[in-house]
Amino acid sequence: MNAVWIVLPILTLLMFELGLTLEIKDFKLFRQRPYPVIAGLLGQIVLLPALALALGHLFHLEPLFFIGLVLITCSPGGSSSNIFSMIAKGDVALSVSLTALSSIITLFTLPVIMEFATQIAGDNSGITIHLPIGSLIVQNLLLMLFPIATGVLTKCFCPKVAERIHKILSKMAFPALILLATIFFIQHHETIAAQIGRLGLCITMMILLAMGGGYLISRLMKLNRKEQRTLIIEIGMQNAAQSIAIASSPFIFNNDIIAIPAIIYALMMNVILLVYVSVVKRR
Repeated sequence: MNAVWIVLPILTLLMFELGLTLEIKDFKLFRQRPYPVIAGLLGQIVLLPALALALGHLFHLEPLFFIGLVLITCSPGGSSSNIFSMIAKGDVALSVSLTALSSIITLFTLPVIMEFATQIAGDNSGITIHLPIGSLIVQNLLLMLFPIATGVLTKCFCPKVAERIHKILSKMAFPALILLATIFFIQHHETIAAQIGRLGLCITMMILLAMGGGYLISRLMKLNRKEQRTLIIEIGMQNAAQSIAIASSPFIFNNDIIAIPAIIYALMMNVILLVYVSVVKRR
């Protein structure tokens, strides 16, 4: 089974569902509260890729895993972060705005960072790893921007219809991701089992350092506690589905091995953030 024909529809539905939760005002929060928005975007757009590049080099990851690791950090924030922020009594409006803005900004930053990452991986391994930037941009526009915009417009002009669709899709999102992860685990269980030690440790460290970086950035910018909790979650939780879609797409990398870091990341990310949210709620 070629998992890409499951990945691409799932990503499209997830992005449409994300659009149904957004409003035009979510893209304008920067005008009202620039500091927390800047802090969050710095963590997602700058800190995360830097961590991936450094840790990938430190752990001497194989080229394809190195590319997969960087790809995760170039992706926008996941829609699940909004739910985690709500449970942790964070700033939900900030969380939603960061998810919305990162979904747009990463359309432009992802190709640049990934071109740099593929060149590094190729130079270190002596092999040529081609990134078709044109196909990457087109796929992101079709599978990311268009579904999100459609969801936003649906909510704007047909709010009742949008609410009914959102109730259905929100219940399908997590099972769809579990299905996706299960398919990849079954198809590549030997590779995952062989690499889970070093790769798993690398990814776990990256998530913890990202969350720690979110805390430090929020402290430096003197943000309040609700904003701090939101940044910790937003910077620690990226859209693994998009990473998988880009890695396995026949139009871009067409390589399931590059998707393996995103599969492991999706698992570790949810475990670590569930622990974090539990600790926050107890405190």
